[in-house]
This record gives sequence, structure tokens and C-alpha cells, in this order.
Amino acid sequence: MAKQTTLQEFESVFPKLEADLLESAKGYKLPKDQLDWYKRSLEVNTLGGKCNRGMSVPDSVSLLLGKPLSEEEYFKAATLGWLIELLQAFFLVSDDMMDSSITRRGKPCWYRQEGVGMIAINDALLIESAIYQLLKKHFRSHPRYLDMMELLHEVTYQTELGQLCDLLTAPEDTVNLDNFNMEKYTFIVIYKTAYYSFYLPVALALHMLDLATPKNLKQAEDILIPMGEYFQIQDDYLDNFGLPEHIGKIGTDIMDNKCSWLVNQALKQATPEQRKVLEDHYGRKDSAHEAEVKKLYDEMNLKKVYEDYEEKRVGEIKNMINQIDESGGLKKSAFEAFLAKIYKRSK
Repeated sequence: MAKQTTLQEFESVFPKLEADLLESAKGYKLPKDQLDWYKRSLEVNTLGGKCNRGMSVPDSVSLLLGKPLSEEEYFKAATLGWLIELLQAFFLVSDDMMDSSITRRGKPCWYRQEGVGMIAINDALLIESAIYQLLKKHFRSHPRYLDMMELLHEVTYQTELGQLCDLLTAPEDTVNLDNFNMEKYTFIVIYKTAYYSFYLPVALALHMLDLATPKNLKQAEDILIPMGEYFQIQDDYLDNFGLPEHIGKIGTDIMDNKCSWLVNQALKQATPEQRKVLEDHYGRKDSAHEAEVKKLYDEMNLKKVYEDYEEKRVGEIKNMINQIDESGGLKKSAFEAFLAKIYKRSK
């Protein structure tokens, strides 16, 4: 039987990887003060999250093998998981600066911490470089080393294209609802979220086990990209309709002028009067304006629109999972586990 990892198990691997990175920097005779800075940057920006993406790698490896992992297998799979967490940290440090965000995981964003400022740009680049330092150290002799490296570069590029589309479609300080449409929304979601959050963990697990045939990768992609899209739409729904005590934050998509699924659904069915309400109130940094948009969403019954979408989409995804060809080592259970984590979630 496969075994699901815990956050504690997963986090226990990080100190070894951090030591590898510091050792590598010492090899270049990086002075102690700068070494201490690098260590702090790694810890502040990489630790403290839920690690769902990273933990999906050992979980997927265990499901694909159909057994609990040996110590060595677990270390290798968790290392690949931490590469995704480093990629996430690189994106978040950069993203927070682009969005002028204030807090991250309940603390000031890295660039807003004392003495950091614009040095955070270089710190983000160092975190990205750490991915390839660790990949080289632990997978240089693996038959799929080059494929893993190319996959990480490709997914980074895709995510940056998604971020570009997001930044230009919905700048926080300029509200133009003509910029919004479902085509752009789908592009942003697929490339900014689905590839690195859903496809990447499973693809890395397949590469680690040397099961990443073109057929297996295509089957995984065909299921995980729609699943990632569903996850983001769910996130947009919870931002407005979820309870703050469940989702752990107060939703800000309306005030932040986000090109979210809900505003696109509203624009699609709005009468001229309803469109005017959106024009007058969407993307304004004021709770009174936000309340008008929320009222409109209720009037349009977007909760029901979402619930209908969810049932239809999940039915389609389950159908795709049932049709997986397992003869090449792919397992339906790996995808069922992913879907079970997100279906009907409230946070």
C-alpha cells in the first residue's frame, strides 16, 4: 500500500538540502555575513508554507510504486519536491514585489523586511539557482537528469508567461473591464497555476521512476491541467464565497482588480445596468465598493453557476481518470488522490 507523507517528514529533509547549498556557496569563498544572509533568505522564503506541491512528489512516487518508500527513495522524491518549493519561493518573492504586497504567510514580505528592499531581486534569483544546484548534486547521474532540468526550465517559462498575461490584463491601479475575457483568464490559470502546481509534481515523479514516456506524460498532462484549472476557479470562488475562518484569509480579488473567474462570469451575463455596477465599483480599494460587487454576484446567483460548473468538471475529470491506460506504469490512484484533496474543499 502507498503511504502519504506528512509535513513533518517532508520538512525533515530541508536541513540537509540547505547544508548542500551553503556548502556550495562556501566553495566560492562567500564571506560569512553574506552566507548568513543567504541562509536566512532560504529559510524565510522557502519554509512556513503548506508544501502541498512539494509533498505531492513523494506521494505520487509512493502511489506509482504502490508501496511505502524506502529511506533513500523518500529522500530522492522529497528532494524533487523541495525543488518545486524553491521554485514557488522564487515566484513569491518576485510576485510580492510586483504586486506591492504587504504580508506573506502572516509576516512582512521578504522585500519589506528590515534591510532587504531591492536586494530581494537578487535573493529571488539565488533561490532559483538553488534548484539547479540541488538537481545537479542529487540527480547528475540519473538517466533522466536532462529531462528533469528541461522540465523545470519549461515550467518556469510557462509560469512567467502566465504572470505576464496576469500583470498586463489586470494592473491594480488601472481598471478596464474590457481587458477581461475567459480566453485570457484560461491562459493565466493554465500557465500561472496548473503546470507548476499540478503537472510538475507528477511529471517529476514519473521522471524519477523512469516512467516518463511520451504517452504517460501526455495522459498526465491531459488530466492535471484541467484539474489545475478547476483548482484555481475554486480558489476564485472561495475568495468571495468562502468563510475567512476556513480559507485563512480575507478575500481581496474584487478590490485588487483581479481577472477572476467570478468577474468573467458576471461580465458574460451582465445586463447594461449590471455592467455599469461593475464599471463603477470593481477594482476600487474600498469595502463599500466591494460590497456592491458582492451584492451583484449574489443577485446573479454566481454561487449556483459555480456549483453547476464544479459538478460538470469533476465528472469530466473522473471520466478521464477512468480511461487511463496503466500498462506503462501510470496509476489511476495517483490522480484520484489529487482530485480527492481538492474536491469540495472549503479552504
